[in-house]
Amino acid sequence: MTSVVQHGRRRGSSKSAGEASRMIQPPDLRQVTVLTKAEWLRIQDELNQVNKEKERRKEAANRREALHLQSKEAVKLWSNTIDGQRQKKLEAKKIREQIEEEKRKLTDIEEAKYREQTRKEAIEKAKTQLYYQTDRVKGLHRALLLTEVLKEREAQIELKQRIKSASKDVDKDFMAMVQSRENEALRQEQEKALQKKLERQVVAEDLKNQIKENELVRERQKAENKKDGEEIQRLQELYHWEQRMEEDRQAEEKRSLMQANMEHLTNRDLLRAADAQKQEAEEEQRKLFLSAKQKMMKLRRDKETELFREAQMQRERIMNKLTVAKQVQTVSEEQRIAKAVAEQDAKQARQHREEEEKRTAMLRSITAHRESMRKEKEQRDKVAKQATQEMLQAKKEADRIFSDKQRVTAQKIREGGRKLQDFNAAQMAEKIARHQQLRRDDHEFEVKNTYFAAEEKNKFQQYSQQVINAAAEAQRNVFPLCKAAREGIGGLGPIFGGVRPSYLVQDRSGAQMPKYVSGVTQNIKKLNEAVDIQEAKRRLGFTW
Repeated sequence: MTSVVQHGRRRGSSKSAGEASRMIQPPDLRQVTVLTKAEWLRIQDELNQVNKEKERRKEAANRREALHLQSKEAVKLWSNTIDGQRQKKLEAKKIREQIEEEKRKLTDIEEAKYREQTRKEAIEKAKTQLYYQTDRVKGLHRALLLTEVLKEREAQIELKQRIKSASKDVDKDFMAMVQSRENEALRQEQEKALQKKLERQVVAEDLKNQIKENELVRERQKAENKKDGEEIQRLQELYHWEQRMEEDRQAEEKRSLMQANMEHLTNRDLLRAADAQKQEAEEEQRKLFLSAKQKMMKLRRDKETELFREAQMQRERIMNKLTVAKQVQTVSEEQRIAKAVAEQDAKQARQHREEEEKRTAMLRSITAHRESMRKEKEQRDKVAKQATQEMLQAKKEADRIFSDKQRVTAQKIREGGRKLQDFNAAQMAEKIARHQQLRRDDHEFEVKNTYFAAEEKNKFQQYSQQVINAAAEAQRNVFPLCKAAREGIGGLGPIFGGVRPSYLVQDRSGAQMPKYVSGVTQNIKKLNEAVDIQEAKRRLGFTW
């Protein structure tokens, strides 16, 4: 297959433009080049900017990437590779973490159960302590303490009586025991006196033997003292001789020290004379140095004066030179000013021409701008007219929408009024129901309060009865406990709502009036309390 590319220009035609447009000229075979398919494809690739080498490298890279992904997918299932071992380790670690998490969950559950049990025990203990802190229980405990105190007082009185009754027999036994102890002590004293007498005789014999031994020791000591005196006398004579020798030596040392001292004083006088002579020489040298320094300072001042005079003369010479140079510069400056004026005139003429050209161009641009502004104004007027019509149409639409909204708003207001009436009715009904519920709650609260008060009273009575029984078994005085465990709180009057009021006599004593209640009245009261408790249980829904 071959392709044809035309390179030359088409030949002109002498015909008219209309005929040229209707007629198609055949290609000139002398201007046609024949290409091969490969060359044609190469030219097409160059025109389309196709890089086959880049495409080939890209396809090879894609193939390598696909092979790499395929290899990775295949290697994932191998167990003898590093990734496989790592994956196994990760799975094993995950399993271990799951097992540990299960163990932790079980531990948390057990700990929660233990904490719940501990909390319940703490709550029960707190309830018990709070119950023990109530006034009636504290009063019962005070009465129990009073019974213990009374029992202890009775025991002390009994012990005192026993001691008093048994003191007579104890005095007789005590006197006999004292007599026997005195006899025993006298016998022991006699035995000790005899033992001491025998010991004194033995000590006297020992003293006689020691006196004889001491006399022999004194004789030997006298002989030794005589010998020591002779030796001491000899040593004393030797000491006196050594002392005389030492005094002679010290006198010789004193004479030598005196002579050395005299020599030292002589040398000191010589040194002082030498030092005085040296100081005089130094003073003379200092005076010479001072005079030389003064001469040098005078020469320096003279030198500075000479230098200042020379500097002044040099400054005057420089000023003269600068004056001459300034005059020359003035002349050259006038020449430069004239040249600059001429250049300035030429520049102003050139600027004038440029300004004229700019003005002409500006007038042309202003004319074009006015034309464009006129056309733009016509366009704006047209757009404004169209916008006015659209605005009028929009206003009509807005009026229609506003009227619809007003109608909808009126409808909503009517519906809101109806909803408000319904809401007020519902609120009133809810208020009535809430009021009724509050009344029911108050009634239930009173029932519960009555039940709990009865329960508390029964519990207190049981506890007080146990304490009284234990005190009676321990042979304690139970009168304070019975007084503290009586029903109701307060004085000695009849019970009203769990409270026992106090009735005082009309005198200055302020004593409470006693209570006289028959057994029949007490039985009737207990029966009424049992009926009230059963009714409270029934209302509260208790089944036990």
